[in-house]
Amino acid sequence: MTVRYALGVDGGSSKTHALLAAETGQVLGFGQAGGSNHQNRGLENAMREITSAVRDTLKRAQAKPEDVELGCYCLSGADLPEDFDLLRNALSELSFSNQVVIKNDTMAALRAGLTRPWGVVVVCGSGFNAAGRSPDGEEFVLPGLGPISGDWGGGGDLSVEMIRQIARAWDGRGRATVLTDQVLEELQVESVEALIGNLYRQEIDPQRLLDIVPLLFQAAEAGDDVAQDLIVRMGAEVGVTALALIRRLKMTETDVEIVLAGGVYKGQGSLLIDTIQKVVHAEVPNARIVRPRYEPVVGAALLALDALDIALSQAHIEALECTLPEALILKTELDR
Repeated sequence: MTVRYALGVDGGSSKTHALLAAETGQVLGFGQAGGSNHQNRGLENAMREITSAVRDTLKRAQAKPEDVELGCYCLSGADLPEDFDLLRNALSELSFSNQVVIKNDTMAALRAGLTRPWGVVVVCGSGFNAAGRSPDGEEFVLPGLGPISGDWGGGGDLSVEMIRQIARAWDGRGRATVLTDQVLEELQVESVEALIGNLYRQEIDPQRLLDIVPLLFQAAEAGDDVAQDLIVRMGAEVGVTALALIRRLKMTETDVEIVLAGGVYKGQGSLLIDTIQKVVHAEVPNARIVRPRYEPVVGAALLALDALDIALSQAHIEALECTLPEALILKTELDR
């Protein structure tokens, strides 16, 4: 009997991961390449990076495209119907699998954190997005397009708000905060006036602004009320977002898992998680808050197996764990 192969691809703005698994759960190969978000890299470049990652994977697995029954591509930038049409045509031309399934990358993060195929994920990385899947298979993904689709949150928005609070503390409109000295030191700027000028002239790399976000959590742990208020605001937004998806997918009476994916959740202290839990449990007391056990590409591979109607058993999970590269297993589990 021929064993079917499933391909999972997680494509983001900075990296692309690909993972090939057998229907038994055994991992056969893993490959990686640069970012493949077609919105900021261009379609041609995005397909080039996906091709590189998949070819690397197939080479390591000693497999051919015709061996792959289904490929599930979970891609950043797969937001609106026109994105899916564009990506579906381009991926079909690559011919890396007999069947092609395209999902937003939030779905890979969701599946990577679940103990079953349904639940909700709220992603707080550099940006903010969320998605959910109901027990009967209905899916909903936020457009994730920033303010025009109602979004606020993630590292980018937090860093902007941190700068705003520092500026208001400097000019007297806001409260004093230890964030001022911490951020000036981190960015190696001598004063708030100089910081404002540097930002106005776009002399600070946006990535460096993301690097100040951990300082927010350090300041909150030290008792800074400005930092604490901002973290509570972020936690409330995550909670409200999770509840909106739970209601929409009719899961309020379940023990739905809420996956928290992204670097913002790694911040020092428990205030963010405690706030999320408080907001969610006020309406859905049986909800469970979890952190992903795996990198999102593992979720993409699991989605590919799901799409092949393979009911994953404990034997599948054990085979996966035994053959999965250690770098793809995360150490930040949480269940509350």
